[in-house]
Amino acid sequence: MTKAANPQPARRVLDPTSERSLAVRPRLPRLASLSGARIGLLDISKARGDVFLDRLAERLAGDGASVLRFRKPTFTKPAPVDLRQEIATRCDAVIEALAD
Repeated sequence: MTKAANPQPARRVLDPTSERSLAVRPRLPRLASLSGARIGLLDISKARGDVFLDRLAERLAGDGASVLRFRKPTFTKPAPVDLRQEIATRCDAVIEALAD
C-alpha cells in the first residue's frame, strides 16, 4: 500500500485522565487511497454508535476499503490492551464512533 509522501506536523493530544507529562508523537501520513485499505471501525458501546458505523462501513466498502469491525466492552473505560493491539496490527486506519 502506498502512503502519502508529505507527513503531517505533530499535534498535541492531552489525556484528561491525569496526564503528568506531555507526549509528543508525529502524525502518521494519510492514506493515499481507500481502495484496498483495511479500515477498522471501533464501536465504543454507546447507544446507536453501531447505526452510524453500519452506514460508514457501506460507504467505505463502496470506495474499495476492506472494513473490520471492533467493539469495546464498555464506553466507561479505555479499550483493553489486547483490543488496541489487534486494531493496530490489522488496520491501516481506524475510525472510532462516539454517539448517543
